[in-house]
Amino acid sequence: QVQLVESGGGLVQAGGSLRLSCAASGRTFSSYAMGWFRQAPGKEREFVAAIRWSGTRTYYADSVKGRFTISRDNAKNTVYLQMNSLKPEDTAVYYCAASNNYYGSNPASYNYWGQGTQVTVSS
Repeated sequence: QVQLVESGGGLVQAGGSLRLSCAASGRTFSSYAMGWFRQAPGKEREFVAAIRWSGTRTYYADSVKGRFTISRDNAKNTVYLQMNSLKPEDTAVYYCAASNNYYGSNPASYNYWGQGTQVTVSS
């Protein structure tokens, strides 16, 4: 069992930066692939980024590639999402998720989810 708690969301102007954190409970965090997803009002949840258990491979949605960076610190049981050059269309609730047997963009393949953190980008 893994419990996930996101933090770091907030209100930022376009062009600004935020860093989201996702703290995980459980001794097996290092064996899980982690993903970030987001959901804007009236839209489906969409993939943002994923990172393998070792941190050696990452994967990004085209919409955030070059602006967002996912990373993890297994010693701290934490995964991060550094978001730069934010745009109003990045406004959404951001969720982290964990999977013990999948690394990719399909939200249905992730086993555990956090409660989400709101990111609002003003123009």
